[in-house]
Amino acid sequence: MKVAVAGCCHGALDKMYETLELLQQRHNVRPDLLLCCGDFQAVRNEADLRCMAVPAKYRHMQTFYRYYSGEKKAPVLTVFIGGNHEASNHLQELPYGGWVAPNIYYLGYAGVVRFRGVRIGGISGIFKSHDYRKGHFECPPYNQQTIRSAYHVRNIEVFKLKQLKRPIDIFMSHDWPRSIYHYGNKKQLLKMKSFFRQEVESNTLGSPAASDLLQHLKPTYWFSAHLHVKFAAFMQHQTNSKEELPKATKFLALDKCLPHRDFLQIIDIEHDPSSGDSLEYDAEWIAVLKATNSLINVTQSSWNMPEKNSLHAKWDYSATEEAIKEVLEELNHNLKIPCNFTLTAACYDPSKPQKHVEPVHSINPQTTEFCAQFGLTDINDRIQQAKEEGSVRGEYEEEEEEEEMDSTGSAEEPSEYNTDNSGLSSINPDEIMLDEEGGDEDLSTCSVDPSPDHPPDFSASFSDIRIMPDSMAVSSDDAMDSTNEELEKSGVSKQVEEKSLSERPLKRIGGNENGNSGIKKIKRRNQAIYAAEDEDKTE
Repeated sequence: MKVAVAGCCHGALDKMYETLELLQQRHNVRPDLLLCCGDFQAVRNEADLRCMAVPAKYRHMQTFYRYYSGEKKAPVLTVFIGGNHEASNHLQELPYGGWVAPNIYYLGYAGVVRFRGVRIGGISGIFKSHDYRKGHFECPPYNQQTIRSAYHVRNIEVFKLKQLKRPIDIFMSHDWPRSIYHYGNKKQLLKMKSFFRQEVESNTLGSPAASDLLQHLKPTYWFSAHLHVKFAAFMQHQTNSKEELPKATKFLALDKCLPHRDFLQIIDIEHDPSSGDSLEYDAEWIAVLKATNSLINVTQSSWNMPEKNSLHAKWDYSATEEAIKEVLEELNHNLKIPCNFTLTAACYDPSKPQKHVEPVHSINPQTTEFCAQFGLTDINDRIQQAKEEGSVRGEYEEEEEEEEMDSTGSAEEPSEYNTDNSGLSSINPDEIMLDEEGGDEDLSTCSVDPSPDHPPDFSASFSDIRIMPDSMAVSSDDAMDSTNEELEKSGVSKQVEEKSLSERPLKRIGGNENGNSGIKKIKRRNQAIYAAEDEDKTE
């Protein structure tokens, strides 16, 4: 089947789907599935905008709300993970995953699903070591700290994914696995993004948690985004025994959804022709969720996952064949994910803007139904209980000052990963930078600027949409920085040429309308002031 893979969406759903339609019109290529690697921005209303960690000038309504309201429907099944610029309050309603709109499915904090026999997993957010060992304690209304920590990866999600034993076909993460750049054309990457050099050479660029998962899961494909550059790599995994067959992962990172950027790729994936067209639960993943349910933590206290040592009586939470069989019996062998999307918040109305509406902490019926069906803890219900008891907010107020520490670990114990990464400790002039120390505008008074109902300056002219075959082969010389030309061109049979569907000029999404660039002061821990080449920057 044909799978479309997209980098950072940044709320430009109309542009994404228009590009797919253009591809079908010109080349008769229609993808069966769209995967988005984060920064999806499922913004329903103005309150959601306030929960998105970007400066106020980047808070635009975009077009997701039309899919949420039912005005439009996604023309292709869309599965996505969260990034670091999301309506965190909306995605938090679905910690185990669920429908954010008809035909648009969120994988949750971490998740595994199946489509036409293809096993698809993913983990949302980005890695920050000082939050990695905490529980999911955040809830709206967020403050300057929690609006960021809400999208930071937690060790419990990585632990759950590491319990999987069966092969994974596709895995998605927002930030790159650390070290993956050593398996592709590193020279070309640094030519395009020279500001990555220090971290690449010190091997600190990317997520160590994602790297750990890459080595453990060994998926056939791994897709990422976040760094706003297209990069391909081929990683041959080491075998643990002579009997084990060698495995390899084809890695692909993509750019953000803008004209003339490499944000979309079509790839042929082997599938089961006898499988239906419905998105399905993964029985092993459900069994793992049930096995690890007792480990759920909704406090900001740091703790370690069970390990094989004298401190833990149990450390293996992988699913037995009996547990997987039990899940199948509970579902009567019908793994189809129910289409039970429901509205949980008012939808944006361009004719009645509500710029000062406050976000609320909601319980989503999809999560309630999922937890009831499989005997799981509703994380948001647990947070609300703790909140009523005064523990969550009380702890936060007391410990807020303690969080001003070096980012290499928690106050109690060092992180299991010895160096931090946000994806970018160097300044990427193509990213939206956030002041780590809370120097942004007050969240309660920041301005909200929804885009017009019909944005006048947008065009559906995009380039460099390539159709890539299953081979996606990479020369071993790529790891030696020789060339990655083969990967970029291999099997590329069709390419969409640029064509404007509008006579109006292109406009950068969230960019500086006046085209001015200047010097911005960026406050970040242990860093000096950097000169920015562009205002289109991300954390």
